Amino acid sequence: MPTPDARERELRDAIEALFFAYRAFTAEPDDILARRGLGRVHHRILYFVAREPGLSVTRLLEVLAVSKQALNTPLRQLSDSELIHSSPGKDDKRIRQLTLTAAGKRLESQLCRTQTALLDKAFESAGSKAEAGWREVMQQLARNER
Repeated sequence: MPTPDARERELRDAIEALFFAYRAFTAEPDDILARRGLGRVHHRILYFVAREPGLSVTRLLEVLAVSKQALNTPLRQLSDSELIHSSPGKDDKRIRQLTLTAAGKRLESQLCRTQTALLDKAFESAGSKAEAGWREVMQQLARNER
């Protein structure tokens, strides 16, 4: 097998760094969620509903880029656990709007605090130019989403 060139090695190192960073970024939230019988999909739902209270199920499907079938079970689990509340839309009763309950807000805040602390520490250590560069790279990667 041919030896990869220097650029490929650099890119593979970047992939590896992303894998390890994501593992560190999700470790504590994963533990918190696992104690409740929940997982990362539940975290994503809680996060986006917290960011936009009243978010419709349709919009959540778009944001998460999942099917109704994939969202159904975790959303029901969050509702059954009294972490999310679903109500009819004000203007259109067919639209289901999602909000976090008080318990859901506490859990989402706890999960988010662990991740914001990690980011804050890394950004502080790396400096403002590194933070700006990281944000640009993340935005570029997100633009390539399917």
